[in-house]
Amino acid sequence: MSVQPPAECPSDAPTAPDALSITELYHRVDQALRSSFPREIWVTGEIRSLKVLAKGHCFIDLVDPTDAQDSGAPTLNVKCWSTRWRSVRSTLERLGIVLDSGMVVRAWGEVRFYKARGTVDFILTDLDTDALLGRVAAERAGLVRALVDEGLFDRNRGRPMPGLPLRIGLVASPGTEGYRDFLGQLEASRMAFDVRVVPTQVQGREAALSVASALALDTVQACDLVVVVRGGGSKSDLATFDSEPVARAIAVSVPPIWTGIGHTGDLSVADEVAHRSFITPTECGHALARIATDCWDRTVEAARLTARLARDGLEGSERSLVRQRHGLVTSSKSVLGRHDERLVLRTRTLRTVARGQLDAREDQLAVTGRALARSAVRAVDGADRALVLRTAPLTVLPGRLVDAELGRLDQCRRLLDAYDYRRQLERGYSLTRDHEGRVVRSSKALALGDLLSTLLVDGDILSEVRAIDHPGDSTNQREDQSELRPEEGIQ
Repeated sequence: MSVQPPAECPSDAPTAPDALSITELYHRVDQALRSSFPREIWVTGEIRSLKVLAKGHCFIDLVDPTDAQDSGAPTLNVKCWSTRWRSVRSTLERLGIVLDSGMVVRAWGEVRFYKARGTVDFILTDLDTDALLGRVAAERAGLVRALVDEGLFDRNRGRPMPGLPLRIGLVASPGTEGYRDFLGQLEASRMAFDVRVVPTQVQGREAALSVASALALDTVQACDLVVVVRGGGSKSDLATFDSEPVARAIAVSVPPIWTGIGHTGDLSVADEVAHRSFITPTECGHALARIATDCWDRTVEAARLTARLARDGLEGSERSLVRQRHGLVTSSKSVLGRHDERLVLRTRTLRTVARGQLDAREDQLAVTGRALARSAVRAVDGADRALVLRTAPLTVLPGRLVDAELGRLDQCRRLLDAYDYRRQLERGYSLTRDHEGRVVRSSKALALGDLLSTLLVDGDILSEVRAIDHPGDSTNQREDQSELRPEEGIQ
């Protein structure tokens, strides 16, 4: 069997005259691409992967957004050399744009054929940041609108702020400059803050979920105030705080949340939904320390005011007591002076009355004594005369008659002695007379204020009637002695 060669090929030709080498082929492909794409063009695609090498080169794989889920979809290899990537990255950071998988971008660059591998590459020189900014702004506006519609945008701002927040939950990356600046302000205040640090990632792809998880911890929710701080950086570094997980975690937090994020441009969504926001961690710590120091100053001032008011009150009370004491002393002296005058008058009256009573009693006693003496003399004389008459004829009267007469005489003498008032006084009786010298025989003959003279066996007593008790009688009388001191009584 023989094999016939193709009719168009001469039988004596060992190879086809139009066959191309690999180099020739790639050269023609390169020329064709250059002629088809003589200038840089825009290419739109969705980022499937992005990698920045240590040398600074960036490699991005782009696919059509409609075929993003198809693993076999056509892929465009985008390369951006380090010298150009530094400029692109600086622009993205300044605008706060973070490239990530799933993001649709418009890339400006040149189509190149890489002969060593036989691949078509796209050399990126710039990105359409306006389109990217529009997407970022739209996503942010959509997040804010969703929070407002759900009533979460102002929820944390309405949380009550403790008057003296001392238990502080700190969500930050330990050891960073923002972390140290915030704690430095609290330490400088010398207030007794209890800071509970929750270490978290504040930059990178996992930072949003890390911050949101930290804010949801029970140790953080049990604090008086929660503070989220991060030092300065580019907008892309701060993109974590524009994310939905962080914004929702702040909005639903039970304690109020303060943010101290080092930015100088627009506020992040986290700043807008927080209870209060500050441009730096230092400013946040200073504001918190100022609350504690102001509270301490108010407490000290209130204590000083209380002490001053108490001192003024005590001094006023002391002055009032001095005036009252002076008034009491003056009134007491006046009352005592009036009582002294009354006592002097009463003493003079009592002396006059007593002297008159004594004189009257002496006169009465003298009269009575003389009368008694005369009666006794008459009785004795009569008895003597009778005795003389009877005993005249002694020689005639019998002895028993003489004894009888002498007995009668002795009986008369004893009778006279028995009626002597001095014998009654010796037996414990007394004799009371009023100021006119009349013998007092009944209490009904007396009145309050009467002066009395009582005769005892060893002397006289002068007294004044202060009360009269009539047993069984409702007319008992008592003198009101409310104005009479004990020393005013008759001694």
